[in-house]
Amino acid sequence: MKIVIVGGVAAGMSAATRLRRLAEDAEIVVLEAGEHVSYANCGLPYYAGGVIQDREALLLQTPESLAARFRLDVRIRSQVTGVDAAAHTVTVRDVGTGDEYVETYDHLVLSPGARPVVPPVPGIERALVLRDVADADRLVAAVDGARTAVVIGGGFVGLEVVENLVRIGLTVTLVELGDQVLPLLDPELAVRVRDELEAHGVDVRTSTQVSALTPDTAVLADTAGTDVGKVSADLVVAAVGVRPDTELATLAGAALGPRGGILVDEDLRTSVPDVFAVGDAAVKRDAFAVQGEPEPFALIPLANLANRHGRHVADVILGRTGMRPSIGTAVVGVFGLTAAAVGRNEKRLRAEGRPYRAIHTHPNQHAGYYPGAMPLALKLLVDPETDQILGAQGSATTGSTSAST
Repeated sequence: MKIVIVGGVAAGMSAATRLRRLAEDAEIVVLEAGEHVSYANCGLPYYAGGVIQDREALLLQTPESLAARFRLDVRIRSQVTGVDAAAHTVTVRDVGTGDEYVETYDHLVLSPGARPVVPPVPGIERALVLRDVADADRLVAAVDGARTAVVIGGGFVGLEVVENLVRIGLTVTLVELGDQVLPLLDPELAVRVRDELEAHGVDVRTSTQVSALTPDTAVLADTAGTDVGKVSADLVVAAVGVRPDTELATLAGAALGPRGGILVDEDLRTSVPDVFAVGDAAVKRDAFAVQGEPEPFALIPLANLANRHGRHVADVILGRTGMRPSIGTAVVGVFGLTAAAVGRNEKRLRAEGRPYRAIHTHPNQHAGYYPGAMPLALKLLVDPETDQILGAQGSATTGSTSAST
């Protein structure tokens, strides 16, 4: 049996190593277009901020170490440019030389990930993104000599970048188009995150967008597009979100889901025989979808799910089945505050027309008689009839930083 995996990092490498553990004799080829096949993507902002000082600590495995430990044929700088599903072949281009060759497969696993979304505004070409180690290297180089920064986007990655730029001494403006930071949280918890940012000197601009970039400023506008001034921006980072990379799936003739990701069944099979898709590029089965909903899919670009689905696709290829739907658990550290969420928030439940009951509680994180006890803010959303948990959120002052997962 020969399995070709396109894309490394979380899902692709989890699939490859699990396959080897279950099938000693399988031929496993991993094709990665970039320089690195296994790295700690959640640690990239903290490398830029100097929390992780050793760049090599981000590089978890190399082609050589994977070959020695798992007998995996891992080829970096190898870009798949074509898929012939009928012939069971992929066309591979050597990024360095431009040479192309054809690789056969019995099973093909697509793990291309997601691409950063960059807002289409004048001057945006100078904005940096943060997807891989090369992006982190560019950010580290760009902060040298910079005094001010604008971060576009108040989600997980945006907040982590903000924190780390503040850590190294930059004056930071955070620009978020929505009316709050961390849209995954409900407003009463998100405001705690905003307060923490502002307490550390961050200029938080919600209901605001960047309408243009000049060489040293960012021009701002409100949600209607009306100019509201400009701020200094020696450095600009776009952390607006990501979009599934579906180019290879389209080449293979695979169907896409209603939210733009690669459509897969509960065992990660695409609509094309012997072709699977995992990670950020593939849709997830939504555990909180309305009963009977015809398309119960979600896009959840998180490393924990990518790793889990990578392991599951290996099981499926080797005859094992059965995977639970996804609930989308995430946690992020913002200076001395940690915020976490899972499942639905109130905004999503109202949009779906679903009844719910909200429960708030504020216990201490440990016994009150012990020094240092701090209150937690916890919120639980449940079905009013059955008490089924539909979502939960929490925030706590911790005094330390946690990475998103």
